[in-house]
Amino acid sequence: MKGQVDAALPGDERFFERNGPFSLQKLAECAGAQIVGDDGVDSDRLYVGIAPLQSAGPQDVSFLDNRRYAPLLEQTRAGVVLLGQAFVDRLPKNTVGLVCQAPYLAWARVASLFHPAPAVVPGIHPTALLGTEAVVDPSAQIGPFVVIGARASIGAETRIDSHAVIGEGVRIGERCRVGAHTCVSHAFLGDRVTLLAGVRIGQEGFGFAVGPDGFETVPQLGRVILEDGVEVGANSTIDRGSSQDTIIGAGSRLDNLVQIGHNARLGRCCIVVSQAGISGSTELGDFVTVAAQAGLIGHIRIGTKARIGAQCGVMSDVEAGADVIGSPAMPFREFFRNVAVLRRLAKKTPRDGGGEA
Repeated sequence: MKGQVDAALPGDERFFERNGPFSLQKLAECAGAQIVGDDGVDSDRLYVGIAPLQSAGPQDVSFLDNRRYAPLLEQTRAGVVLLGQAFVDRLPKNTVGLVCQAPYLAWARVASLFHPAPAVVPGIHPTALLGTEAVVDPSAQIGPFVVIGARASIGAETRIDSHAVIGEGVRIGERCRVGAHTCVSHAFLGDRVTLLAGVRIGQEGFGFAVGPDGFETVPQLGRVILEDGVEVGANSTIDRGSSQDTIIGAGSRLDNLVQIGHNARLGRCCIVVSQAGISGSTELGDFVTVAAQAGLIGHIRIGTKARIGAQCGVMSDVEAGADVIGSPAMPFREFFRNVAVLRRLAKKTPRDGGGEA
C-alpha cells in the first residue's frame, strides 16, 4: 500500500492495547454519568471502542465538550455520547447520552478503559548494563541497551525503555515510565513519574563566573527532585541545581521542548507548555500555567494560580491569580487596551510617507 494509509478508528491495535467490549452500565459507572435517552435501546448491547462524533458508529462511544461541535452531535451515528446536560436535547434518535459534569474527564476515563497503558513486563533485557550495587525491583521492566549506574535504584512496576541512561545514585520510584533515549542523573524521582523519549534530567545548569581570562564554570552541586505524578514531555530538559535543588512539584505537567533552569522550583500541578523556558532560581506557586514560548527571567516569583500567556516575556514577579501577556508582561486587559490604542493611532497616521521637500 505504498503512498497510502488505511483509514482506521482511534486505537490501532498495532500500536495500542485494546479491552472490551463493555456494557452501557459499565461505561456509566466508569464515567460517573447518568444514562439518558436509552428508550428502545437494547440493554444487552455492548460497545467496542471510542471514536469522534463524525466517524463513530452504533457500537462506539464518543463525547462532546465544546459547543462549537454541537452540530456534529445532531448528525452522529455514535451509540453512546458523553456530554453535559445542556446538550441532551440535541441527541439524535438511537444514541444514548451519558450526562456528566466534566465530559472531557469522563472521556479520559472511558478511553483508558478501552485502551489501558501497556502492562509492565517484568525482567531485565540481556543487553542492559547494571552498575555495581544497582537495585532493580523484580517487577520492573528494563529494556534493551539500558544503562543503570552504580547504586541507582529502580522501584516496583517501573518501565525503562531502550537506550535510556540512569546515572549513578539516581532513585526512581514505583510505577514510573522512562522513555527511550532518556538520560537521568543527579535526581530523585517519586512514584508515577513519566519521562517521555529524549528527556534530559540533571545535567549541569547554566552557571559560570566571568574571570580575567574568560568564563569559569561554577560547580553545579544540587539535584533534581521530581515529586509524585510529574510528567515531562519529549526532549525537555531540567537542569540540576547549583547549590540548591531544582524541584518540580507533585502532579505538574511539562510539555515537549520545555527548559527548566537550575534552582527553579515549581509548585503542585503546574502546567508548562511547549517551548517555554524558566530561568534559574525562579519559583512558581501551585497551579501556575505557563503557555507556549513564554520566557521567564531568573530570580522571580510567580504566584499561585497565575497564568502566563503565550510568547510572554516575564521580567518581574507576578501576583497570585494574575493573568499576564505580552513582553514585557502586563495584565491581559492592559495589554489589549494598549493594542487597541496602537490600532487607532495607526489608522490616523498618513501611510504615504510623503511630505514637502
